[in-house]
Amino acid sequence: MRNKFSLTALYTGGLFCKQIGMKARSKARLLAVQFLYQLDVDFDRDLEEALADFWTQQQEKPSNSVVVFANTLVRGVHSHWEELNALIASHAENWIFERISPVDRCILRLAAHEIRHRDDIPPVVSINEAVEIAKILGTDDSPKFVNGILDKIMRETLRPARSSAPSK
Repeated sequence: MRNKFSLTALYTGGLFCKQIGMKARSKARLLAVQFLYQLDVDFDRDLEEALADFWTQQQEKPSNSVVVFANTLVRGVHSHWEELNALIASHAENWIFERISPVDRCILRLAAHEIRHRDDIPPVVSINEAVEIAKILGTDDSPKFVNGILDKIMRETLRPARSSAPSK
């Protein structure tokens, strides 16, 4: 069964985020997952053109900081796409990667990218954010599924779970 917010969140993006009082980085992550869902369907499309179209189609224009953070995350996931797919597949015991819900795959890619490649974001923050997005966009089972896989990825990552990298 779909979460009651799923269709609203997918079709109204920024407006939905405003209605539920999301903070800027949470909004950016939710919008990034929405874009990654489109990318999952049409990966061969030019990334920059697709991003420009995505932001043009938003009913309510997000702040510049939301767009910049979401674009940074999307570009990072895009550049590590195959690596992230393999990482997720290796931790999705008894699941064929392609059989994982496309929404869950996108949430997992985003959070796995943050855990592996964004030292400025503590892994537990990435996991918590992913679980919250799974509650909004996924099925009733998505939050638990997403949490389980990301917890395995975090445990094999060689950095502190609750802190970001020290400032340089």
